[in-house]
Amino acid sequence: MRFPRTRRPFVATLSVAATVVSAAVLPAALDGQNQERRVVPMDTSRARALYVSNRWEDHPDRDYARDIEGKRVTDSIYAAVTKGVVDYRKVTYRSRVGGMEIPAYVFQPLEKRGARGHAAMIWVHGGVHGNWGVTMWPFVREAVERGYVIIAPEYRGSTGYGEAHHRAIDYGGYEVDDVMSAYDWMTAELPHVDPARVGMMGWSHGGYITILSITRENHPFAAGAALVPVTNLIFRLSYKGPGYQRNFSTQERVQGLPFERREVYVERSPFYAVDDLETPLMVHISTNDLDVNFEEASMLVYKLQATKPDITETKIYVDPAPWGRSQGHAFSRRVDRETLERVDSPAQRDSWNRTWTFLELHLRPYEDPNVPADTRTGMEPG
Repeated sequence: MRFPRTRRPFVATLSVAATVVSAAVLPAALDGQNQERRVVPMDTSRARALYVSNRWEDHPDRDYARDIEGKRVTDSIYAAVTKGVVDYRKVTYRSRVGGMEIPAYVFQPLEKRGARGHAAMIWVHGGVHGNWGVTMWPFVREAVERGYVIIAPEYRGSTGYGEAHHRAIDYGGYEVDDVMSAYDWMTAELPHVDPARVGMMGWSHGGYITILSITRENHPFAAGAALVPVTNLIFRLSYKGPGYQRNFSTQERVQGLPFERREVYVERSPFYAVDDLETPLMVHISTNDLDVNFEEASMLVYKLQATKPDITETKIYVDPAPWGRSQGHAFSRRVDRETLERVDSPAQRDSWNRTWTFLELHLRPYEDPNVPADTRTGMEPG
């Protein structure tokens, strides 16, 4: 049989390679007949560092009492700073999944409009086992001043509510249902909230949950804003290594790493949900982010720009002013912990100006349907 002329070099290369391999392997094989196989001792320290358990018991002990006390302090600070400024209260509601009790912060204008008079937002905190902290205050205050009603859920896995709540973490799974259930509570309990003008936003893990929520079928949200969001868990876990991987592999509904539970990690990664996006979405990321690294975040932005340009707004901030251990990850939420006031950089001001503009376009927090249109515009009827 004659091969076409173009295939001969390839065959010749294979023949030469086979000859070289045979020459290299054969003496070693023959030599091995007369010697015991050399055993290379395992590097136990490296093995321990690379070990990723799927058992919760392998996590370090946690001081849940200290977490609860920290949350009590946070709540007391909110009770103090909100007095006479916004209508603040702490509530609980039942999740759509399993009826789990979900604590939540609610912030509203002191003076309420009539029925369906307010736009609203579900504001999702970040962090693996994070919670709603006091440094959120200046931003949520500004949102209420603009006319929004805000609810901030402490979904399963949040810190400060004891061991059972903490260990129930389900990153990208039932926690998304917990957050979306805040919509059910708001629209049932707050008649001044317009069900058609509810959005969702968050930083980091909060932005991640935002994207997963607004890409689900039949969701009720009118817009989403995701700041420096977690994007792709398959990439992320490979980039962060074993110490971070253990936060996922030990979760009850995960129980493994991406190579073991590929379908779970795909389902829980916003990057792969972009095709289902039909709701306006804004995403801001930074090139010097040391948490959601640019290599991870940029793949989401580029995909949105390529496939969903008509309903998304994206911006990449190039090396915004660094702050803290995570550098650019926190560029848009710099807050003085003593005064609880914003510490604005040019990038932070720009990001917030764009965020408020985007949300106002889609949620219209200034609109009160109870006021006659001619009164709103200043025009005389006729």
